[in-house]
Amino acid sequence: MPKLTIDDLHLRYGTVEILKGIDAKFEEGSVVCLLGRSGSGKTTLLRSIAGLEEPYRGAIRIDGRPVYDAGSGTNLPPEKRDLGFVFQSYALWPHKTVFENVAYGLRLRGQSKAELQPKVQAALDGVGLGALAERYPSQLSGGQQQRVAIARALVYEPPVILLDEPLSNLDAKLREEARIWIRALIKRRGITAVFVTHDQAEALAIADQVVLLDGGRLVQSGTPEDLYERPETLFASEFMGTNNTLSVTLRERRAGRALVELGGQPLWGVDRSGADGGKAGSQTKGVIRIEAVRIVDGAGENRVPAEYETSIYLGNQFEHLFRCGDQTIRLVSDRRTGPGRHWLECPPERLWVF
Repeated sequence: MPKLTIDDLHLRYGTVEILKGIDAKFEEGSVVCLLGRSGSGKTTLLRSIAGLEEPYRGAIRIDGRPVYDAGSGTNLPPEKRDLGFVFQSYALWPHKTVFENVAYGLRLRGQSKAELQPKVQAALDGVGLGALAERYPSQLSGGQQQRVAIARALVYEPPVILLDEPLSNLDAKLREEARIWIRALIKRRGITAVFVTHDQAEALAIADQVVLLDGGRLVQSGTPEDLYERPETLFASEFMGTNNTLSVTLRERRAGRALVELGGQPLWGVDRSGADGGKAGSQTKGVIRIEAVRIVDGAGENRVPAEYETSIYLGNQFEHLFRCGDQTIRLVSDRRTGPGRHWLECPPERLWVF
């Protein structure tokens, strides 16, 4: 049985529909990222799971127990759902020590000092702050404050922990480091975590399962590899990764493959258009990740000519910009290149035609 189940969840603010029938299942011990751009409904979904928002239709179950069910009128308040929640702002009490911040939830649950002392210390040790228990939040760095917020959410051993963009207030280097230890900590505890982010690199790095939302609907759910390597829609393919989205002319569809034309050159790709795909001669979209395009020596199958425009140096590689007719093609390479005409190869298995 999944640890957390969401069935046909709908929520509106006034007359505006925010969640439009979300169905999802999150397995025990998994790290699930709710991913999407601003306004996609990911934070609203997280807050609905927590009991901070009230949907008008659907159900939310934890271990099979309904915490919200529109059909039966069930809607447990947040404190009865027994969930851990890490806010984007950390929401630490500035006048309480690190120890007292972490102990707060246990005190609300009526635990004595003798009971909570070892639990709080173990939680702080688990996030690497065992020696800072008597400090105040203002005496901590942003990364340390984040760890306190996570320790507070974990200390009473909730079945599910919810994290609302907890890394957004950290600088780039700290964010990269935090991804690793947060994932390691959650996996060691064996709890289910639901993690909201708009950063696809963060989602790919930390998640066992990615749930991609757009406009209040679930677009695709699966492993990070599923979403990155096997996107099911044009939106999913463009949202994940860094891409070239090309306007191409469809020439033929055959057994899961599609033949298109770009700059007068034929290109085979993977047909992702489904049953409603266009007919020969129609305009469509081809998507290919920038790391999949290669500079090659000359003409050949699945190659197009392009004029060099410019490059940027990224430290471990270059990103080059080429022009093919009125369209641009980006790619990454470990080599410099220069002005003139070049041939670019688009491997057929990496070119997706929608």
